[in-house]
This record gives sequence, C-alpha cells and structure tokens, in this order.
Amino acid sequence: MLSDLFRGKPFIIGMIHLPPLPGSPNNKLSLEEIINFAYNEGKKLEEAGVDGVIVENLGDYPFYKDQIPPITVASMSIITREIRRNFSFEAVGVNVLRNGCIDAFSIAHITNSQFIRCNILIGAYVTDQGIIEGKAADLLRLKRYLNSKVMIAADIHVKHAYPLYNLPIEIAAQDLAERGGADAVIVSGYRSNIPPEINVVRKVKSAVSLPVLIGSGISLDNFKEYCREADGLIIGEKDFKENGIVGGPNRKDAYEKLVKECKK
Repeated sequence: MLSDLFRGKPFIIGMIHLPPLPGSPNNKLSLEEIINFAYNEGKKLEEAGVDGVIVENLGDYPFYKDQIPPITVASMSIITREIRRNFSFEAVGVNVLRNGCIDAFSIAHITNSQFIRCNILIGAYVTDQGIIEGKAADLLRLKRYLNSKVMIAADIHVKHAYPLYNLPIEIAAQDLAERGGADAVIVSGYRSNIPPEINVVRKVKSAVSLPVLIGSGISLDNFKEYCREADGLIIGEKDFKENGIVGGPNRKDAYEKLVKECKK
C-alpha cells in the first residue's frame, strides 16, 4: 500500500505543477527553463518538510483524454528524473493529465519513482475532455509485465467529472480497491478548489482498508480537519501558491505551516 512509503500519517504530498510543456498550446519556456522551475519548486517543498511530491503537467490544457503526445512523455520523463536525482523525498509521484495513466506509470518506472496518480482507473466518466474510460486492465498488465514496484493512487468520483456508472462512492471505492488494483484511494470535491465533504471521506475510509487521500480543496482554513480524518493530503490549491495563482510557484511558508500543524 502507499502508506508503506511514508514514515507517518498523515503524509503530505506537495505538487510540482509544471508550466506548459513543449508542444502544448501555451508553451513559452524551453525545457531547460522548465527543469529549473521544477527544481526550484522541489527545493521549496523539501525545505517545507513535505513527505512526497507529484510532478504534474497542469499547464498543458486543454488536455488530451489519454493519447498523450510523445513530446509530453519525453519532457516529463526528463523533469521527473531531475527531481528524483536532486531531492530526498520519501516518494515521488507522476500525474499525466488528463488520464495518461499508462504514460505516467512508464515515466515513474523508468525514473525509479514510487507512485502515480490515475484520475480514472475504473468505470467511465463524462469530463470536459469527453467520455473517459478506466485503464485498470491495461495498467495492471503493464505493471505485471515490467515487474514494477510503482504504486497506483487512484481517484474515486474524480473532480471535474461525472460518473456514468454512478454507484454510491463507498461502493465505488470498494470496486476500486478490490477490482481495480489501486494501492490508495483519492477522494476529491467537484472541482480542484472544492474539498470533499468530511462525511464522504469517512464513508470511503470505512469501506476500504487502503490509505485514503484528499485530492482537492485543501486550504489554510480547513486543513486541520482533513489532517485528522485522512491518511494523506495532496496539496496544491491557491492558498499554497504565490499570489494565489493556480499552477504557479509554491509558497514555502504556507506548506511549512500545514506540515507543522498536521504532524503534531
């Protein structure tokens, strides 16, 4: 399980939100400049004391559903390798938006990273990219083929999406754990800036034995409650960004405050 990677709960995972990569519509920086940006973000997060990080191509919108361009995979492989080589996080993860789970797993495996975030591992969801179907069958076979130790943190009722197979979230979480092959379950709100309701987190935790992470909406106002309820937090909303800019540079002081309070 994902909790095996971390020394204590709740584990805090910071986000390295990458600027638009080469080949994406809004790209303005060279790959070398983006590597330097990612390094600076990693340094801030390491100094703030987070347990792990996720490298994510947030700047690449509008996103492909799952057929990710090779230039994106190549760029993220190089960037992720630099993070792994230069920092001592307990775990480094990869998320390739929108649902490039196979690509993220390949990047994680080849860079010796520890886990991925897969937005839609099972089921089918209507999203702003269209209808996206789960990748569990292909992903778990790839993991078996590579004999890989990379773990899969998977969303249930993922944000910015609506489930077509709309089971109650606790039942869907059981399917994710028992039939989808996930190593951790991520619970989020409707959008990135909206947290899940606490009672929803409790339902999921009571339904599965896997670690349950919060995947959206953590702020400086609400984090203490979620630190008590969840096994881990994925942090990256505007309270933790300079000037509140979504996807922008991280605020080390905000992360430090959260880590200090959550680890009490």
